[in-house]
Amino acid sequence: MNNDKPTTPTGQEACRFLVLGLLFAAVVADSTHIRLDEPGKETATMSDGEPTTRRPTRWETFRFSVVGPLLAAPPEQGELQEAIKALASKTWRHPVTGDPARFGFSTIERWYYLAKGERVDPVGALRRKVRSDRGQQPAMPDKLRAELRAQYRAHPTWSYQLHADNLEVVATDELKLEQAPSYPTVRRFMKANGLLRRRRRGPKNSPGAQRAEERFAKREVRSYESKYVHALYHCDFHEGSRKVLTADGRWVKPQLLGVLDDRSRLCCHLQWYLAPTAENFVHGLSQAFQKRALPRALMSDNGSAMTAAETTEGLGRLGVVHDTTLPYSPEQNGKQEAFWDQIEGRLLPMLEGCQELTLSLLNEATCAWMELEYNRNRHSEIGESPLCRYLAGPEVGRPCPGTEVLRQKFCAEKGRTQRKSDGTISLLGVRFEIPNRYRHVEHVRVRYARWDLSRVWLVDAPTDTVLCPIYPLDKEKNAEGCRRDLEPLLPELPDDANAVEPGIAPLLKKLMADYAQTGLPPAYLPKEARSTKEEHDTNEDHDDKEDHHG
Repeated sequence: MNNDKPTTPTGQEACRFLVLGLLFAAVVADSTHIRLDEPGKETATMSDGEPTTRRPTRWETFRFSVVGPLLAAPPEQGELQEAIKALASKTWRHPVTGDPARFGFSTIERWYYLAKGERVDPVGALRRKVRSDRGQQPAMPDKLRAELRAQYRAHPTWSYQLHADNLEVVATDELKLEQAPSYPTVRRFMKANGLLRRRRRGPKNSPGAQRAEERFAKREVRSYESKYVHALYHCDFHEGSRKVLTADGRWVKPQLLGVLDDRSRLCCHLQWYLAPTAENFVHGLSQAFQKRALPRALMSDNGSAMTAAETTEGLGRLGVVHDTTLPYSPEQNGKQEAFWDQIEGRLLPMLEGCQELTLSLLNEATCAWMELEYNRNRHSEIGESPLCRYLAGPEVGRPCPGTEVLRQKFCAEKGRTQRKSDGTISLLGVRFEIPNRYRHVEHVRVRYARWDLSRVWLVDAPTDTVLCPIYPLDKEKNAEGCRRDLEPLLPELPDDANAVEPGIAPLLKKLMADYAQTGLPPAYLPKEARSTKEEHDTNEDHDDKEDHHG
């Protein structure tokens, strides 16, 4: 070996080897900075002396870092063996375990010639060889693999241990194998072949849950983010872990309504309620719109409050696209679900010392935490505070109308038949009076919210115009005998304006004229007119003659 003269590399190769060798030498020098915290135990440290978690190094990288200096600065003739001996005498950090390790002369020599003989990728030449049976798992014969795949298709929600236990029975009793594969073997095979355990989505026999599981198995799941502020809002109810004391002396777990902007993660509104009803949902959502702006789209789950007629029709009138998550697929509204961790992890723990927690106190604390901490603190996913990103835009929000307009929008619209006798309609068991100027309309459209029948409006469906409010029937007031004058349905005209002449109607006059133009005589036999007395006497004579003959 002493007579081996190192081949002089070309200028380009020498430059490449020099750069790579110096780079990896620097990595090795930094990685071998070791201090002893306990006897026999070594801890990797950062440049400032603080302990850090050491990441395992790839074998090819480590090997090249050992022989790289020999390639970057080849030793003189006859000095190669001494250089390799010097490397073999050093203590190195094991690339996998991190323990001190030494490598023999022949090992380092083999690394050196492997890297030297490769001109394109000297690091790749030092990569460990892949086993020829890698991934084959001979303990899993083909029949057993087929049984495991069939078992997984039938029971995708089973745990790996349950699959392994059932497969052991199949292997020993049915396939007559001498030894069944171990649990680690079955687990590695299932993970390597994508036979991952699926969590059950909803009730076992629910059609919606079954469709959700099939969809989750066939389609990928990806994160998303809107391009514009106000392009998409998320909203949902969350049951708090703390109970509040109500005025009637009950302890109730409140429901938190949250509205988040998708792009900025800004919390538009938070408010606690005693129940997740449609009335409370519209109440909180209207405040979110008035605080920020009207969004282009809103995403929620399929709860009864979100799918109520007042909610869906109101969002449609405001020009907000309402998207609901698919059944048993909460990951579609993942930003909202992740936000609840902030509530349970930061907000509610700060109220643990409050024994008599009321709804008003909880809402006051939540509002302060939302505006002064969450919206202003740095968000780990977007790298800045939600408020800064919200203000930076770009945004596509629209101005929100006033409170009274929002009340008219968030209503259900129904058709009713007006009763002709007294001009009323029935709505949720209550009779409402229709103004007499609309007494000629048989089928009317009304707009109302089920939780507030004090505000009901009569609307014109084709133009979506609110005509007037209508009120419940007051029978006691009507018993006083006061009645309004009927409002005219047609405009009043002067007496001499387009007065209709008395006589034959125009249509009959035209028919008589058309018949006269045919030239035909009247299609009847005329009879001379006689007085009533003469006709009466004639009738009596006729009756007497009939009696005589009888």
